[in-house]
Amino acid sequence: MTREPRDGNENADAARDALGDAELRARRARLDAALDGRAKKKARAEQGGGWFSSRDTAGWNQAFRLSSEFIGGIAIGGAIGWGIDYLLGTLPFGLIIFLLLGFVAGILNVMRAVGRMPPPEDRIGKP
Repeated sequence: MTREPRDGNENADAARDALGDAELRARRARLDAALDGRAKKKARAEQGGGWFSSRDTAGWNQAFRLSSEFIGGIAIGGAIGWGIDYLLGTLPFGLIIFLLLGFVAGILNVMRAVGRMPPPEDRIGKP
């Protein structure tokens, strides 16, 4: 397939084609390097017995930490409420109130862990 020169200058068209080829070669080299890196990483993981590196599991670690803080707040609140109800004989009220307080505490702990809210000692007493 031949191309007709647009401006009549065949040397300019050849230079444009060479530049386009050079860009494509450079792009292909970058993609090959990225694919080689992934293949080497997979081979290292298979030799070591594990698939994920520590950088890959950072998100999972944070997700487990945040979910455990949230569930822990609810569980502790429920346990305190049930204990108060058991001792005082007011069965549903303490459980409901402390479950809600545990839910709020769990959300505050998650927000504090993510960094959306400063710790209480930084908020108290400062205008």
